[in-house]
Amino acid sequence: MSDKNILEIKNLSFSFHTYGGIVKAVRDISFEVKEGEILGIVGESGCGKSVTAQCILKLNPESVGFFESGSMLYEGKELITKSDKEMRKIRGKEIGFIFQDPMTSLNPTMRIGKQIEEIFLGRTGLSHNQIKKETLEILEKVGITDPERRLKQYPHELSGGMRQRIGIAMALVGKPKIIIADEPTTSLDVTIEAQILSLLKSLCKTMNVAVMIITHDLGVIAKICDRVLVMYGGKIMESGSSDDIFYKKAHPYTKGLLQSIARLDMKKEEELIPIEGTPPDLFSPPKGCPFAVRCEHAMEICYEQMPEQTIFSGLHLTYCWLQHPYAPKTEGIYQLNEEEKADDLK
Repeated sequence: MSDKNILEIKNLSFSFHTYGGIVKAVRDISFEVKEGEILGIVGESGCGKSVTAQCILKLNPESVGFFESGSMLYEGKELITKSDKEMRKIRGKEIGFIFQDPMTSLNPTMRIGKQIEEIFLGRTGLSHNQIKKETLEILEKVGITDPERRLKQYPHELSGGMRQRIGIAMALVGKPKIIIADEPTTSLDVTIEAQILSLLKSLCKTMNVAVMIITHDLGVIAKICDRVLVMYGGKIMESGSSDDIFYKKAHPYTKGLLQSIARLDMKKEEELIPIEGTPPDLFSPPKGCPFAVRCEHAMEICYEQMPEQTIFSGLHLTYCWLQHPYAPKTEGIYQLNEEEKADDLK
């Protein structure tokens, strides 16, 4: 993984016009994607992770969706101000997208070969034979057996895992520098899921492609991601390396997510601990921490003011009032030690 940022998101806010009012789906988030890394974005349904991914390629419908503020820099160039014509040159070629359900993202009336060939149409100077050769090479690269036969088949003739591999192949056609995978293993059984995750990890390392994985599954995060963003209520609650998130969780929401899934070291009589309550209303987002009403450690200030960023290391940071020098020590939450808190007070 390189230290060079290929994508930089700064103070991004994105909202939707609806009959009920304006939904503030993404609220003032900032992060970066480095060359060759695998970045995971995790959180409950409705937390803003998929909207964030679609914002990068401007896939959200402009008739109802709009950018309120912020910047999206791809290799130093602003994406928000680009026209749809300019974005078409970036979609697929520079940034690939793997959709959540390959059965709905693939055209059921077209053979697989025809659908892949259409992606080559924007590339000049390639003959039909060259296109077919490259198509077969890409299918082999993603582990498709008997690729010559697969080109003549329709999506419904393939298994779920095979369709997802086709989706990955189509994302690779333009030889992109970033691949965004939106819930790429949701409809797959655990065996096929492991194969798809292994494939994405291998492609990332061999082709130096950065991969962004959008998921609600912490098991996927543990298996593949170098770095993780935890989102809730349209905001980033915590980010860090996979080890930071699993072993040095610094936000109660991260702790809640981890307590709600089964672990191998759990005893038979242990029960999973759900996160009580419901996500915030993004028609009228809270002015303080969006997780405050569901947080067992919430203090008065949590409801009134969004906490500032606390940085533990170059990668690990969080937004939580429990990191304030005056906050009490909290079991199960990684906090600044007493010396660091004393330094903050100076």
